[in-house]
Amino acid sequence: MASNHHDTGYKELFSYPEFVQQLIEGFAPTEIAELMDFTTLESHSGNYITPLFEERFEDVVWSVDISWQGTRQQVFLYILLEFQSTVDHTMPIRLMHYVACFYDHLLKRKTATPGKGLPPVLPIVLYNGSQRWSAKQDIYDMVQPEPPSFLRGYQPHLRYYLIDEGRYTDEELLERHTPLSGVFGIENATADRHALQQAVDRIVGIIQNDPHKERTDAIITRWLKRHLQWLGAGVNLNRLNSLVEDKDMLAEKLESWAKKERQEGRQEGRQEGRQETSRDIARKLIALGSLSDAQIAEATGLTETDIGAMRHNTPPGR
Repeated sequence: MASNHHDTGYKELFSYPEFVQQLIEGFAPTEIAELMDFTTLESHSGNYITPLFEERFEDVVWSVDISWQGTRQQVFLYILLEFQSTVDHTMPIRLMHYVACFYDHLLKRKTATPGKGLPPVLPIVLYNGSQRWSAKQDIYDMVQPEPPSFLRGYQPHLRYYLIDEGRYTDEELLERHTPLSGVFGIENATADRHALQQAVDRIVGIIQNDPHKERTDAIITRWLKRHLQWLGAGVNLNRLNSLVEDKDMLAEKLESWAKKERQEGRQEGRQEGRQETSRDIARKLIALGSLSDAQIAEATGLTETDIGAMRHNTPPGR
């Protein structure tokens, strides 16, 4: 999977067991979370090369023990961090490939053997794109038209659990009241600078009440600095070491960023206005029919290419 900013920041978040627990308890089905003993969470390498395409994967993999009908069993949580602007409708195929390669990885490392059987895997796709996720969640649903009954049993089945951050409202995130829900709130508020500041204030409040305040503060602070850098905040965050201790400084930085954007927006609007005025003048000069493209370009500040295109689209007599 190609790496990007979100993969880097989120990979660190989910290298800590408490954030994996918050993801499952807060955003996975309750009946799944209730089976898990989160004290048994163990991180596993998600870095391996697929044997088929020689493609390197760097996903997040944890194991956790579950209690089911009086027995304990180990389950692997395969967390795929999918952050891109468009929905990937090949995701069911990708997940089938990833899980098959992960099983191959376990067999090669002798973590599992064919004789003893393969451990169950819960594939999770964590997504935050501008569009809401609309891809199929089971590869069987991609087989179209649906095959006749005697063939259905031979079709592949693999379903992943989707966590689409953008589907959660502010109220739903407030109900969870965890550092991870605060992170999701910041992600969802990035298009609105006022909402972003509110989301930052909220996560500061969550951190202040966290039993592991200093550890959580350090983790979230590092993530937020990466996130703001990726957003192009254009402010110096080198001195930001703690969201709790430096919250006033961060508020000033965010306000400075908002003012800069407003000023750039006004300047861009004035520039567009000047350009449109130049085009109006050029159209009038073209209509006169006595000036060359070079002369009109010099008079208006436009290029000769612009003038040529405008002359082509200007009706005679105008």
